Amino acid sequence: MEPEDSVNVLGTELTVCGMDPVTGFFRDGHCNTCAADQGSHTVCAIMTAEFLAFSKYVGNDLSTPRPEFRFQGLNPGDHWCLCAARFLQAHDEGCAPKVSLEATHKRALDIVSLEVLRQYAG
Repeated sequence: MEPEDSVNVLGTELTVCGMDPVTGFFRDGHCNTCAADQGSHTVCAIMTAEFLAFSKYVGNDLSTPRPEFRFQGLNPGDHWCLCAARFLQAHDEGCAPKVSLEATHKRALDIVSLEVLRQYAG
């Protein structure tokens, strides 16, 4: 599993999304991706209570700790590499979190337009 080029949606070098907790498909703090990343964990999202509640409601509980997976659970303010389709779904439902464009991988543009991502630049 080799990651694709580390380029963000702005066409520059992908920056770190989050190290506490460590995020990313490769758990390297970056929203890097590869062909094996079926969920396209490419959007660097800044968690909000509203988004975490939405995610739990639609079946992806990101706030409950899961020690068996070494996952401490997310809190508002945490940065996390979110699946691009989940971000778009949250946008459509009016509860999308802020994003770091510099840390969002260009592959997210396959699913979410730059125009939509810019609306949530934080």
